[in-house]
Amino acid sequence: MELNAIQKELQAAGLDGWLFYDHHRRDPIAYRVLGVNPVMVTRRWYYLIPAMGEPAKLLHRIEKGSLDGAPGVVHEYSSWTEQREKLGQLLQGKKRVAMEYSALNDIPYVGLVDAGTIELVKSLGVEVVSSAELVQLFEARWSPEALASHLEAGKVVHAAIRQGFAMIRDAVKRGQTLREYDVQQEILRVFQAGGVEADDPPDVAANANSSNPHYSATQASSSLISRGDWVLLDVWAKQRKPGAVYFDITWTGFVGEEVPARYAAIFAIVKEARDAAIDLVKSAVEAGRTLRGYEVDDAARAVITHHGYGQYFFHRTGHSIGEEVHGNGANMDNLETHDTRPIIPRTCFSVEPGIYLPEFGVRTEVNVYVDEKEARVTGGIQQEVVPILAE
Repeated sequence: MELNAIQKELQAAGLDGWLFYDHHRRDPIAYRVLGVNPVMVTRRWYYLIPAMGEPAKLLHRIEKGSLDGAPGVVHEYSSWTEQREKLGQLLQGKKRVAMEYSALNDIPYVGLVDAGTIELVKSLGVEVVSSAELVQLFEARWSPEALASHLEAGKVVHAAIRQGFAMIRDAVKRGQTLREYDVQQEILRVFQAGGVEADDPPDVAANANSSNPHYSATQASSSLISRGDWVLLDVWAKQRKPGAVYFDITWTGFVGEEVPARYAAIFAIVKEARDAAIDLVKSAVEAGRTLRGYEVDDAARAVITHHGYGQYFFHRTGHSIGEEVHGNGANMDNLETHDTRPIIPRTCFSVEPGIYLPEFGVRTEVNVYVDEKEARVTGGIQQEVVPILAE
């Protein structure tokens, strides 16, 4: 746990402390920030990091070791009345504390403490504010090693996409039967050879299936891929080692020698939206201007809406990327949620606008890494639809 750094941020934010709470492992953020991994969590615990001074723990007597490894004075309770009394003592003199809470549930990814516990803390005369920005500082920022792992994983992910398109090209030219699932499994073989892994199989979607942003082909339910088809490949992976972070991109192709005008036109709109979002991030970082996640979503969405396809862009523009493919930093979102978190240095996120028509869907996805001076796309950027059968 980065105690000194956390206390420094609490002081800068004008907070009296960060109060962690859990019951039955409902808050995975707490364990990662505190750097503990208890065997059993069947009773409620609290952990207070004050803005100054020594942390304090409040633990049930039958699980006194729940937070072993985290520093601090230990207080114990057995009954619910004793728990409330000692929690009040723990918070005595504290006026404002952060918790895993989000007002109006604007950012549900950090809204992990139940409403009753928030009410309990408030009943003790303490104002509760969201820990969302603190979580981002201590959960979403990458080390140099994490960035290096992202770039290495990206090489394998790009190779997997190239192999997926090549497999389609070869099968169609040879007149062989090929299904989405076959391409998906080929991509997983590239993963295995390249030393990367993913939480779920990649998305290989043809024609109308590409209109479902979370489509997943299975062996039992998988469409044929033939000449004249539209194909979307959404591929994400990370290196198989501790601390590795994900690389997550989407490319599209047409099974033919020349891409029809309809597909090319829709791709051009989505590309324009993607580039508008990227340009906004780059310019803000270079100017030293604070930029928040919802603003990036607004920039991409405005382009698609201007072209008359706003109703067909029904997911956020991007998500934070970390050790989980959906990380705990700012999302580029003003649709599904109103993400007011600032984009901060040493974080990475996807930019992936889309248009999903009934007959086909288009998405182009890149990863954007931000440091103290600049923002950059960390991999190849698709500039046009891939004509899969072209030599």
